[in-house]
Amino acid sequence: MKLKALFLNCTLKKSPETSNTEAFIDQAKMMFKELDVETESIRVVDKNIKFGNSSNEGEDDGWPGILKKVKASDIVIIATPIWRGDRSSVAKIVGERFDGIWEEANKETGQYPTFNKVGGVMVDGNEDGAKKAISSICFDLSEHGFTVPVNAFSYYVGKAGPGPAYIEAKGDRHFFTNRTLYLMVHNMVHMAKVLKENPYPTNVNELKKKAEKISDTED
Repeated sequence: MKLKALFLNCTLKKSPETSNTEAFIDQAKMMFKELDVETESIRVVDKNIKFGNSSNEGEDDGWPGILKKVKASDIVIIATPIWRGDRSSVAKIVGERFDGIWEEANKETGQYPTFNKVGGVMVDGNEDGAKKAISSICFDLSEHGFTVPVNAFSYYVGKAGPGPAYIEAKGDRHFFTNRTLYLMVHNMVHMAKVLKENPYPTNVNELKKKAEKISDTED
């Protein structure tokens, strides 16, 4: 069975407006295709994602549909433009909504639905802020149960100040960005295959009990 990679495009632009982040994602899709991996991209801003930190915030919430696709994927990439020197507000909401998976842990093992899935980050923009966005999203992914392999990120940034973004600046021809993108794709695919063959044996419930025995409080 083919591996599946899901991109969550956290652009602020609704369809059909042109998204530089989507163009960056298309470059990654080409690289995944070389490794025979199925890909899909969701423009999160089109899906009416409500504020909150559960898996379902009620009627008309678009997050449950996205989460269903996350659960059906082996690889999940959060792709965000840089806004105000950091990830977009949409990417922040995605991180907040992933909190809900803690309530969906396996009753026997305590593992979240995201255990044995691989996470990564893509960032584009025309000013600084890529590394800050990457660090924040990588922490979110790890805390939410995803495995973040070596070099599981890629970014493109232009010169300081207003200027051409990924499409206009021909970011798809930028050596550093393409090198890190290839590293990201290949390392994520490798790790996804490893986890398919050797899923985490960790019993979160048992470890919690062990921690309680040597701790004064649960905090």
